Amino acid sequence: MPKIKMLAAAVTLSLALPALAAADTGSSLPATSLWHGGTILTMDGNSPHSVQAVVERGGKILYAGAEAKARKLAGKQAIDRDLKGATMLPGFVDAHSHFAMAMQVGSGVDLQSPDQPVVDVASLMSALRAGIETRHIAPGGWVIAWQYDESKFAEKRHVTRAELDAALPDYKVVLIHFTGHGLVANGAAMAAAGITDTTPNPPGGVTLRDAVGKPNGVFFENAAYPIYLKLPQLTSEQRLSALEAAQRKYASNGFTHAQDGAANLSDVDFFLSAPAQARLKLDLAVLPTSQNLDALLKRETVTFGRYQGSVKLEGVKFVLDGSPQARTAYFTRDYANGAPDGHHPWHGTSNLTQEQFIADAARAHAKGWQLFVHANGDAAIDMAIKGFEAIGITAKDNARPVVIHSQFQRPDQLAAYQRIGVGPAYFSNHTFYFADTHRSNFPREVVDFISPFQAALKAGLRPSNHSDAPVTPLDPMAQLWSSMTRLSQTGVVSGPEQRLSAWEGLQMLTTGPAWQIFEENRKGRIKAGLLADFVVLDKNPLTTPVDQIRNIKLLETVKEGESIWRRQN
Repeated sequence: MPKIKMLAAAVTLSLALPALAAADTGSSLPATSLWHGGTILTMDGNSPHSVQAVVERGGKILYAGAEAKARKLAGKQAIDRDLKGATMLPGFVDAHSHFAMAMQVGSGVDLQSPDQPVVDVASLMSALRAGIETRHIAPGGWVIAWQYDESKFAEKRHVTRAELDAALPDYKVVLIHFTGHGLVANGAAMAAAGITDTTPNPPGGVTLRDAVGKPNGVFFENAAYPIYLKLPQLTSEQRLSALEAAQRKYASNGFTHAQDGAANLSDVDFFLSAPAQARLKLDLAVLPTSQNLDALLKRETVTFGRYQGSVKLEGVKFVLDGSPQARTAYFTRDYANGAPDGHHPWHGTSNLTQEQFIADAARAHAKGWQLFVHANGDAAIDMAIKGFEAIGITAKDNARPVVIHSQFQRPDQLAAYQRIGVGPAYFSNHTFYFADTHRSNFPREVVDFISPFQAALKAGLRPSNHSDAPVTPLDPMAQLWSSMTRLSQTGVVSGPEQRLSAWEGLQMLTTGPAWQIFEENRKGRIKAGLLADFVVLDKNPLTTPVDQIRNIKLLETVKEGESIWRRQN
C-alpha cells in the first residue's frame, strides 16, 4: 500500500478507536448504526459509484466503504441495519415545490381527488357541494377548492362566475388553478376582494371577461392577487395538523429536504415558530416572495442562508412570468392558440417590469440574500439574465442565482447562465404532462428544448429537477422517469438528445439541488462527514429497465440517522 494511503488509513483508524471503545463500554456517546447488505449508491462523482457499507453516528456519516472496515469502525454494539438486498441512496433534495400549498390543499376541496372525479362542470359543482357538507361550511363562508383544471372538463372551458353564483349563491367560492397562477371566483369572493365590474386589469394580470366586458370570474397572475390576499388563513391548530400531513407526504416520497417555493410572511413566521419547529423532521428551505421584500428588510433580526432549527430562509423569490400551459408565460414569440381569452396576437405577460426586477433584486443581493427567479418563457429568462447582469453578478462571485423552471430556455441563453453562475432548476415532468399542449402553441424545436438537461451539462451548469408539487405529483421516481424518457401522454418524445441516464437523473434529485442551495458539503451524497440522510428503494434504478422506473417502491426514509417513514406493507 502506498505510504500516503497507509497514513490516511492509520489516521482514520486512530480517530475511530475512541469511538469504538465508547461503543463497547456503553458510554453516553450517540448510538452507531451499520448499514449493509444491499446496493448503496453514493451519488458521489459523475459516474456510478457504490459502497458495501455505511457507518452512521450522531446523525452523520462516519464512514462509507468496505464492509469489513465498516464493521470494525462501528463496533460490536452498533445497530445492525441490513438492507436485505434493497438499494440505498442519499435522501432526495427537493429542488422546488410548495410545502405551504401542500398544507392548504389538504385543508380544502381537492378537485383531483380520485374519490370524486371532476370531469365536467356538473361534477365540479357536486364536488363543491360535497366539500361544503363534509367541512360543515356555514352560509357566507369560504369554499376553497384546489387543483382546478379546466382542460379536464368535457366542456374544455373555464367554469364562470355566473355558474358558480347560480349553483352556490350563499358562499364565497374560489377555485385555485392547478398551476398556482390563477383562480376562478364567484361574485361574493370578488366582492370580498374589492373587485367590481369596472375594476381594470392590472399590469401583469390577465382578467377574462364576458360578452359585455364584465369580469367572468377567471383571473390569472397579478389580477388574481387581490383574491389570494383575502383567502382565510388556517388556524394555528389546523396549520400544525396540515404540517404533519404534508411532512408525511414528503417523507413517504423519500425527501429529507423540502422547499416552500413561494412563502408569505405568515408562512415564514409559522415555520420559524416553536410549535412548528417541534414537529418538523425534514429540513425546510423557505423562499419568501419579493412582495414581502420591504417588510423583510425592516426586520433587523431576519437571517437568510442559515438554519434556525430545521428551517432556513434560503433566498428571495421573484416571479417574472406565469405558466406556459395556462398561456401566461412570457415569450418572444406568440402562442398559436392566443391568449387565455382567445385573442391574438399574444406572447404572454411579465409580472414585473425589468426595472422593478432589477431594483428589488439589487436590494436583496446587497444583503447577501440568494436570488430565486421564476421564469418559464424565453422572454422572462431574458429578463432574469438582464437583471443579474445589471446587478453585476458573475460566476466567480459564487452567488448561485437559481432560475426556477427555465422551461423554454433558448440555446443561446445557456452561455449567459454559465457566465453568471446560474443554477437552472428544470422541470422534466413538463415533457409528460404538458408537452402535448405546448406543441399546439409552439414549433417542435422549441418544445424539444424544454428542460435541456444535456445541453446544460455540456455548458458546465449544475441543474436540478423538480416536481413543482402540487402542480405535478410529488413523485421522485416519476421525475426520474420523465428525465430519462421525455415521453408525453400521447407517446411523443420531446428532445431525445436531452434525455438523461439513470445516474444523471438521480443527480438532479440529490447533488444538483444540494449545490444550488450551498449544501453540497452537507447533503446529497453518501460520504463521510455529511448528514446521514438516506432513502431506501426496493430496486436499483441503475439496473431497472426504463419502463419500470416509475414502479420502484420507496421502503424507508431516514433523516440524520433516524427513520422518519417506513412502508408498512
